[in-house]
Amino acid sequence: MRTAGDTPLGEIPALVVPALGETLAMVGIVMALVVLLGVPLGVLLHNLAPGGLLERPVLHQALGWVVGIGRSLPFLILMAALVPVTRFVTGTNIGIAAAVVPMSLAGTAFFARIVENSLRSVPPSLVRVATASGASPLQVVTTVQLSEALPSVIGGLTINTIAMIEYSAIAGTIGAGGIGYVAVTYGYQRFDHAVMLTTILVLVTLVALVQLLGDGLARAATPHARRPRRRGAAAPTAAEVPA
Repeated sequence: MRTAGDTPLGEIPALVVPALGETLAMVGIVMALVVLLGVPLGVLLHNLAPGGLLERPVLHQALGWVVGIGRSLPFLILMAALVPVTRFVTGTNIGIAAAVVPMSLAGTAFFARIVENSLRSVPPSLVRVATASGASPLQVVTTVQLSEALPSVIGGLTINTIAMIEYSAIAGTIGAGGIGYVAVTYGYQRFDHAVMLTTILVLVTLVALVQLLGDGLARAATPHARRPRRRGAAAPTAAEVPA
């Protein structure tokens, strides 16, 4: 039942739909930057480590320390600490532009670790074979490491995208716009239960759709999922399974 202070149901779409567009724009810009920066950073973290293609233990430790700082700070604290940087880069402390800076830094650090851990799952024997065949380090990274780790990277990207949706809601507290801003300004500060429930439903649905899309892409990128066995075909025997 709608209370006296709630927004009429007919007016909620005009309030929530533009906010959803702002959230999608915010997360889209951030994730584009996260992929562009996080993949190379994760590749470096993996290959600068002992046993990597470009083994540099000291550089690896320094880079890992920097990434660790970005991952260890709660987003609200990171957002507040980066206010001078955000103002210098964007010229403002409010709006989508102001939210993109801390969200991108936090997301890049998170995704770099995901890429690093995904590359660790690639069998070292494949890397050795490619290296022995004369492949350059760049060729090994693109055709062996990233290719083999692609399903895991997509799964990590899905998790990261969902985290950025959550961060965008937190960024609403600094006037970044989006669903979080509507939830705080109308749902919380004005005790508008209709708006609060609507924003919760929108966020839950958005996260579910992202998870569904990510799971589908990860399955499609898995080699054995690309050529499903025909119905009624016999399961492969132990002799047919590659070692």
